[in-house]
Amino acid sequence: MALEIPGLGIAVAVLAVAAIVVGVLRAGRRARAAAAPARTVVAAERVRALPSVARVARRRIVASAGLVVLAAGAVGAAAIVAARPMAEQVVAPETRNRDVMLCLDVSGSMTDVDAEVVELFDSLAADFEGERIGLTIFNGSPVRIFPLTDDYAFVRDQLSSMRDSFDYVDEVPEHWIGTLNGTGASLVGDGLAACVLGFDSPDVERSRSIILATDNEVNGAETVTLDDAAAYARSLGVRVYAIDPADSASDEGLALQAASTSTGGAYFGLHDATTVESVVAEVQAQDATALRGQATIVRVDAPGPWPLVAAVLGLAFVVVAWRVRA
Repeated sequence: MALEIPGLGIAVAVLAVAAIVVGVLRAGRRARAAAAPARTVVAAERVRALPSVARVARRRIVASAGLVVLAAGAVGAAAIVAARPMAEQVVAPETRNRDVMLCLDVSGSMTDVDAEVVELFDSLAADFEGERIGLTIFNGSPVRIFPLTDDYAFVRDQLSSMRDSFDYVDEVPEHWIGTLNGTGASLVGDGLAACVLGFDSPDVERSRSIILATDNEVNGAETVTLDDAAAYARSLGVRVYAIDPADSASDEGLALQAASTSTGGAYFGLHDATTVESVVAEVQAQDATALRGQATIVRVDAPGPWPLVAAVLGLAFVVVAWRVRA
């Protein structure tokens, strides 16, 4: 047992003991003052020697000693309560939610729509309830902007900063650093594979979804093709929901649609009126599963029996004191 405010307990104990000492001294003075006239009584010593008088005196002595013990016990218990006994507990919070990885193509062909896509991502984050959300961007190479988190204030702050970064003129936005390390541009297969790898706890069966925004205009040799990345996602139970800002009737759009639907996901146009509602409904239609958070040690009040002990001893003190005065 640890005490949260040991100094307060000590202060209470000191003040209470001081009050008891003062009370005992005053009671002693009153007793001596009351006993003074007895010296004028004839044969006072004989009266004190009477068995009945001796019994009364012994009872008072025992009662007085008992009062001191009861008072000391009550003060000690009260001091412990005032010091707030604490106990440590290991808590591992458990939440039931789903994992959603936002996957954004930041290649040159997406420049005109990326800000709009981030706005859509922000709308999705506003509509999700409790889901863990992460963000990965890619061009020639993928970069993780933030991992899966349920801190929605942080998520929306990052998305706002990402949206503002698209208003650049000369310098490459800070968020894009690391996305130009590959040998091509808009390497969608590599980006999708990186997003699949962004999910943690692979041994736990969970609802996992990727919202992939790209026009699928690949420029260069991919390490992983779109079909291979989709097959990898499907093998891990990850559903891909594609958002295409371009024409769905193009070869690129049809390939993107085929890859996303092969995972059990779906394909949407960026400007479809129901894209946000449809994606949210698709994700939340999947069963939420429990995820145990990181264990933390918390301190909680643990008064134990001490409040009861203080109350009982205090009541006993009052009863005994009343009997002694009677």
